[in-house]
Amino acid sequence: MSNLDAKPAEMRCHAATHAGPTTIRLEPREVPLGGIRAMQVSRTLPHRQLPTVGAWCFLDQFGPQRTDMVVLPHPHTGLQTVTWPIQGEIHHRDSVGSDVVVKPGQLNLMTSGPGIAHSEISLGESPLLHGLQLWVALPEAAATHTRPTFEQHTDLPIYDGDGVRATVVVGEFAGTASPATTYTPLLGAQLGLDATRADTVVPLNPDFEHAVLVLTGRATVDGTELESGPLLYLGTGRSELRLRTDTTGTTLFLLGGEPFPDDLVMWWNFVGRSHEDIVAAREEWERAGQERFGTVAGHGADRIPAPPLPPLRLTPRRRRPPTG
Repeated sequence: MSNLDAKPAEMRCHAATHAGPTTIRLEPREVPLGGIRAMQVSRTLPHRQLPTVGAWCFLDQFGPQRTDMVVLPHPHTGLQTVTWPIQGEIHHRDSVGSDVVVKPGQLNLMTSGPGIAHSEISLGESPLLHGLQLWVALPEAAATHTRPTFEQHTDLPIYDGDGVRATVVVGEFAGTASPATTYTPLLGAQLGLDATRADTVVPLNPDFEHAVLVLTGRATVDGTELESGPLLYLGTGRSELRLRTDTTGTTLFLLGGEPFPDDLVMWWNFVGRSHEDIVAAREEWERAGQERFGTVAGHGADRIPAPPLPPLRLTPRRRRPPTG
């Protein structure tokens, strides 16, 4: 899954200061994706108040819905894509030669460096699809100089706590570390809650900012009732988080990371530092015989063209102090 809006909005992301613990509910935007028939996603990052959580700069939840995902080759720059399927299987191919099936419970991590291209096609006829697509902004040196790569991790570490079972997708949680490659201090974990427990307390890194998204069921997070859809931003400075559910099968996704220091300009599937970065990436993707992004095997000349740039200069977005 990628940002396939036919008329993508400018996403300006400024580095910002962080004022400690908070609890702010951020409502999602429902976005129809071009190139995926009848598919809607619930987008919570970037938000007009909150461009990033740590280096996490993009978060879509798709499904659960029965649909066909057909995403032809398209480019990325300056980021890692984190694909986390919950239901359904997706065929991933990319310009570094990867050809894999993306399955639930497995991490699929693609690092663009200065440029990569990939495609995603669901398997089966109108399968039931549910999952997350996230982007991680790369620090400038990695965005410029890191070779494009793809990793698939099929056996992720598990943390078993008192009333919680966590799959550590990215980074480290409660002393349990994922094997995934990261370029900034980061956390991504799926938490399954025990409905028979009155309260569950999980440890957090107080140097990180955090946010929580409900995937299935409903939960009370630090006293705030939360269902699937909204993202609950928790700020920084927390060493623990209190969770509760009365619903069997409740799962959450916990995001975290050190506040990202760089200003970012995001447009379509490109993450850069300036208007010029975005213009150059778009022009190279549109150029016949371009080499920057490579070729995705199996699609011939089929690809997704870049939309027209808006008639303005792209600049980083000033982060507003989040309010409830």
